[in-house]
Amino acid sequence: MTRKTGQEEGGRAEAGRAETGRAETQLSFPTAPRPEPVVAPQPAAPRIFSVTEILRAARVTLESRFTDVRVEGEVSGLKRSGPGHLYFCLKDQEAQLDCVLFSREAARLRFALEEGMAVRCRGRLTLYEARGRFQMSVVEIEPTGAGALALAFEQLKQRLGAEGLFDPARKRPLPFLPRRLGVVTSPQGSVLRDIIRVAQRRFPVPILLSPAPVQGDGAALAIAAALRRLEAIADVDVIILARGGGSLEDLWAFNEEPVARAIFGCRVPVISAVGHETDFTIADFVADLRAPTPSAAAELAVPVREEVLAELTLLNRRGGRALAESLRAARHTLERVRGRLGDPRRLLDERRQRLDEPIERARRALTRRFAAARAELRATERRLYHFHPQRRILEQRGELAAMRHRLEASIRPTLVRRRHAVEAASGKLGALSPMKVLERGFSLTQRADGHLIKSASEVAPGERVQIRLHDGAFAATVVETKR
Repeated sequence: MTRKTGQEEGGRAEAGRAETGRAETQLSFPTAPRPEPVVAPQPAAPRIFSVTEILRAARVTLESRFTDVRVEGEVSGLKRSGPGHLYFCLKDQEAQLDCVLFSREAARLRFALEEGMAVRCRGRLTLYEARGRFQMSVVEIEPTGAGALALAFEQLKQRLGAEGLFDPARKRPLPFLPRRLGVVTSPQGSVLRDIIRVAQRRFPVPILLSPAPVQGDGAALAIAAALRRLEAIADVDVIILARGGGSLEDLWAFNEEPVARAIFGCRVPVISAVGHETDFTIADFVADLRAPTPSAAAELAVPVREEVLAELTLLNRRGGRALAESLRAARHTLERVRGRLGDPRRLLDERRQRLDEPIERARRALTRRFAAARAELRATERRLYHFHPQRRILEQRGELAAMRHRLEASIRPTLVRRRHAVEAASGKLGALSPMKVLERGFSLTQRADGHLIKSASEVAPGERVQIRLHDGAFAATVVETKR
């Protein structure tokens, strides 16, 4: 069951009011001799729409009117959501239009949509009911200047070039004679037959085909997988990536990033032979060598057998002549050296005679050196005996005894004088000693803390004192003090 639009329902309401008016007008004519009063028609109540209904009616009307439109403008406010949808505005000098490109259409874009890019969009006008926003749902985008494929080609070329995939320093030379030649191409085309024909004519090396589609959807991933299969084989030394001529669309698989990354990561040199001599692809820039045609690629990869054999024959002849010349020169040199050297026995006799003279001179020199050494040794023994330690000790011991006798003789009078002086001083000290006074009957009185009492006023009755005599001391208690 379909929901009626507001216009349809409004039209039916007007029609209903018209029918009611006609019916009421017909009833207003008199049908009897006595006229009846005319009743005024009641106005119909206006319909009230919900927000969803009015927006949905507007969306249906808009989409039915603008189902397939094309709009040109400049991309502004480009945003990418998590699922991959692209949101942007198309603007000109006076207005702007909200646009959305859903992920399924965005994945098919040949180029990267960028801010400020002039494009032509095809899609339908619609209304986003959740926000009441007028927008365009885009299904196709193409640049208004260069074509989409040309723009995508330039964008990818600039990006990969900035990453260093085209750096000439990383390109490797081809081996002189590959053990096995790998080929990535379609097995149905004439390209494979041309490569086999040229390679077998030049030098019959084994050829291994890794088949892959060379155009259409998924061709780029298939070509990259074919390259990796060949790379994994140990004796494949060169890989030819080949395709016949065609338009830019036909060659587009070789302009995609998976193929460029596979060539860049390949462990063996890759020859790109895609299209004709005037056709250039991203694969040509990444490959180690570009060939104008697949046949030329086979010529670059495989040398001519006859030329190799002729070169080997020439090198063999040159090597033989060089070896013979070297042997001849070595033989002449040996003869000259032998003539200069003469008979080895005579040379040995001369060397022995020459050695006899230095030996005799050395013997005489050693004899003189031994005699001088013996004389010096005897002189040293005499000096050592003169300075023998035992002799020196005896002499020093006698000198020490004499010095001790002289020292005792000089010290003895001094000691006598000092002893007399000490005895005199001791007598004087004894006369002045307090102990001598105590021997005459005197005593010393001290407090308990050892303080000497010099006056009777310094003690009080009942105080403990200590009385010291010449032969000891005793304690006493003060009973009375007198002055």
